[in-house]
Amino acid sequence: MTTTRLFYVFSLILILQSCKEQSTAPATQEKEQSTVNATLTAQEIVDKAIAAAGGSIIENATIHFKFRDYYYNATRANGSTTLDRCTDPECLLQQDKIKENGEFVRFRESAPVPVPDSMAPRYSNSINSVHYFSVLPYGLNDPAVHKELISPTEINGKPYYRIKVTFSEEGGGEDFEDEYMYWIDKESYQVDYIAYNYQVDEGGTRFREAYNERIVNGVRFVDYRNYKPEEQFPSLTDLGSLFENKKLKLLSQIELENISVIK
Repeated sequence: MTTTRLFYVFSLILILQSCKEQSTAPATQEKEQSTVNATLTAQEIVDKAIAAAGGSIIENATIHFKFRDYYYNATRANGSTTLDRCTDPECLLQQDKIKENGEFVRFRESAPVPVPDSMAPRYSNSINSVHYFSVLPYGLNDPAVHKELISPTEINGKPYYRIKVTFSEEGGGEDFEDEYMYWIDKESYQVDYIAYNYQVDEGGTRFREAYNERIVNGVRFVDYRNYKPEEQFPSLTDLGSLFENKKLKLLSQIELENISVIK
């Protein structure tokens, strides 16, 4: 074989090898990415979900919104948090406030008024609950929260991580026995569904479907459709399937209005 022919044969081999490498590269990258996703821990997934929802903004911002008949304000700065609920936008007629130390106080026309000891925890818990749900998944890194990665699943063809959340008695509030499940989109890390078992008032189970997503000054907010299963305490892992098969009853819609985020 002449030198010229050898040169052409060698060149052809190089071209074919290059094409083969290019064709296999995307598949290899996809496999590597899949492996990375498969090895994420519950903590890493929650961290990504909080970041995707604007957690770094929430932790040093004041958030206002209206929910049903009340006006809510949350101020977070340098690790401290003050929450309140008012009957009017200016918080002049009546303001229920939870201070940084957890103390509940009520003001009417800016003057403090006494609240029975038996009622203060109820008011405080109600206010905390609304603020908690308003900025989820922010809050899932509180010291009393325990996170567990459950096997992944799909809802309506979309793949999700599932994170089970329980609480320590110390620092977990009055509802520390409640259990939660979060369905987190594997690509966007957005929380699309939430389920929880609660124990107060004879207890029960709820499943929430997020909708009406909007971004306000860098923070993600959603409304929820609130569902109830026929069984009082089904396994939280079954609720995605029950939802897909239309086995849940729609109870209410949870809608936030007039949202503002001040950095």
